[in-house]
Amino acid sequence: MINNPLIPESKLPSLGTTIFTQMSALAQQYQAINLSQGFPDFDGPRFLQERLAFHVAAGANQYAPMIGAQPLREAIADKTAALYGRRPDAERDITITAGATEALYAAITALVRPGDEVICFDPSYDSYVPAVTLSGGIPKRLALSPPHFQVDWHQFAQALSPRTRLVILNTPHNPTATTWRKSDFEALWQAIAEREIYVISDEVYEHICFAAEGHASVLAHPQLRERAVAVSSFGKTLHMTGWKVGYSVAPAPISAEIRKVHQYLTFSVNTPTQLALADMLREDPAHYQTLPAFYRAKRDRFVNALAASRFTLLPCEGTYFLLADYRAISEQDDVSFCQWLTKEVGVAAIPLSVFCAAPFPHTLIRLCFAKQDATLDAAAARLVAL
Repeated sequence: MINNPLIPESKLPSLGTTIFTQMSALAQQYQAINLSQGFPDFDGPRFLQERLAFHVAAGANQYAPMIGAQPLREAIADKTAALYGRRPDAERDITITAGATEALYAAITALVRPGDEVICFDPSYDSYVPAVTLSGGIPKRLALSPPHFQVDWHQFAQALSPRTRLVILNTPHNPTATTWRKSDFEALWQAIAEREIYVISDEVYEHICFAAEGHASVLAHPQLRERAVAVSSFGKTLHMTGWKVGYSVAPAPISAEIRKVHQYLTFSVNTPTQLALADMLREDPAHYQTLPAFYRAKRDRFVNALAASRFTLLPCEGTYFLLADYRAISEQDDVSFCQWLTKEVGVAAIPLSVFCAAPFPHTLIRLCFAKQDATLDAAAARLVAL
């Protein structure tokens, strides 16, 4: 008897391993400087590490409440009020999740029904569309053009239909390092005010914003925040991406639906980390308040170091990413160029086309500058030599 293995029909047949995993593996194989995947090569605050050890030793090692530890939710509520002018209800509006990716997945799953149309902007972070597809939604991807990657609000209005259910945005934006303005949120509101359309605002880089007016959040817009989910991440803010703790802020009726998904996805997030994060927000708010200056200095150091290169650098208003145009160096497509750059030059980057559904006829790569100065200097020296 032949026992043939059962091979399930894929729900995501066009997807393979993410480009981030591929490029990091390639960087490791060729001992390249890894400026591809977005994680720091330095540790987060010592105080935070000490508070984690304290709570573990104090016995906070059992399940946290499904919605999140109360001290952390209260601290987030206070921080949100201080930054955006309105305090969410810590009991009903804030949900702690296993990283921002889970918050995004839970929110999309809670809001999107089969046949619903979901608008997102390309280039877009790679976790949005798979979650929409798994929920039976229909992605509608609106292309943004370099160098400014601004939303064409006339095009946006034309893309709306009676089936439009959700808009997903990201500011500061990964991978383009651009930011939304308050005027963009107002334009979004004017376009959807008379329609039953929800908004997910991915704001994981909210504290890494260099725009003159600062970070514009959906939570600061009085009308939009009543139908929106804001998602943020402690990993980006505190240089601890491996801790995988994020959260969503949404009105109680929306949060209730997100929590229905969350409780059967991860149920709860590890307890001592949540308590350590709460202590950090209370005792050292200066960390996130000074984060723009911290990363602005790294951005400027890297930009200055690349000034003599043949790359054309695009503006960086936020995130810890920098876009570089390599057309003066090579005629390869961006995926091939990034592979060559890793193998032959010893610097790993991310091709921008992987963030888009339609052909992306530009020669742009994404470089991460959340690195030690010595790492940035070494990478720049190799890139300048091209």
